[in-house]
Amino acid sequence: MNVEHEGPLYGLRVVDLTTSYAGPTAAMYLADLGATVIKVERPGHGDDTRGWGPPFVDGTSAWFASANRNKKSLVLDLRSDEGREVLLRLLDTADVFLQNMNPAKLVRMGIDGETLRARNPRLIYCAMSGFGLDGPDSDLPGYDLVAQARSGLMSVTGEAGRSPQRVSTALSDVATGMCAAIAINAAAVRQARTGEGEIIDVSLLDTDLALMAPRIAAFHAGEPKPAPSGGTDSVLAVYQPFAAADRSIVIAIGNDAMWQRFCAAVELPELAADPALADNAGRRAHRAQITGLIAQRLATRTAAHWLRILGEVDVPASLVQTLSEVVKDPQVVARGTLMPVPDSADELVTVHSPFRLASVTPRNERFPDLGAHTREVLLGIGYSHDDVTALLATGAVAETVPATRAEAVS
Repeated sequence: MNVEHEGPLYGLRVVDLTTSYAGPTAAMYLADLGATVIKVERPGHGDDTRGWGPPFVDGTSAWFASANRNKKSLVLDLRSDEGREVLLRLLDTADVFLQNMNPAKLVRMGIDGETLRARNPRLIYCAMSGFGLDGPDSDLPGYDLVAQARSGLMSVTGEAGRSPQRVSTALSDVATGMCAAIAINAAAVRQARTGEGEIIDVSLLDTDLALMAPRIAAFHAGEPKPAPSGGTDSVLAVYQPFAAADRSIVIAIGNDAMWQRFCAAVELPELAADPALADNAGRRAHRAQITGLIAQRLATRTAAHWLRILGEVDVPASLVQTLSEVVKDPQVVARGTLMPVPDSADELVTVHSPFRLASVTPRNERFPDLGAHTREVLLGIGYSHDDVTALLATGAVAETVPATRAEAVS
């Protein structure tokens, strides 16, 4: 085995006790980078996301498959003393532990950060939650919708003059997973150098507040309280969608020279010549006037025409694509961004992690069946076959022997 090409986190052992989407996403990114990720799941149902659907493909949730590649599944009953002992023994061998349980419950179970790091000082302990480990609301459950609402993200999203809207994807969860992966990677660098562990506190609310940083900074500096604006940027003008003759496009003018090129390309020389519009402050002050004129012009020709014209003068623009177009986008296809789940007849896909390392061949192992690796993991941490059989008999652990794909189809 050529360890050099196994990923920079090769040899890092991650125990993932999270459910739903933020934690599994973080663990998946660590696995993509070469870590061994052991997904600890409850008996019977496993991760909540296994039941999120439709759509289901052969009983598998598309949401679950999208966040759980490259992992092993271990089923433990943490309500039992034996199950908790297995977890502690597993954590003695771990480099990283991710969990998203209620803090009070963690203390009762003896798997809070301080307790575990006293037992294993090199452990990187990542607590993922809705609102963080401290503060008056640290015990509240957190979900993407709640974080988007509480952070102010929804208050600036949607059509102008209409009610606030949620960004219609699991934005808080995915971004929180990225933040957790960043922090864990940083802690792993120090762990490798000094043997020292860490307690990492990552929350949905903190992540969404970070996403809102420019809007919060502008408000704090005296800008009026922002409201939904239909995709118009709060600072840049022009930076928004427009309707061409056949469909919508977006145009992003990021500097004054680009503004001049844009005006020439769409044949609006009077705007380019107006000194009041020469800089962004002026364009912003006259936003309604100039966007009205631009909208009239763009409505006269097709989106393809304008994209060609603007592309020739290096003005950033794009179609507002539907997902049926996104999955066929030549750039998306060329980059191999959509990764078919093995043995799913291309009915399930995952999305490539948002980073690529030149030395690493992307891993794309199928999501684990519930408990498929229970026996393997227990044998790997020192339990004998007889020990595993005894634990299975008590129900402290469980395993699933998956049907072959041929049997599943039949």
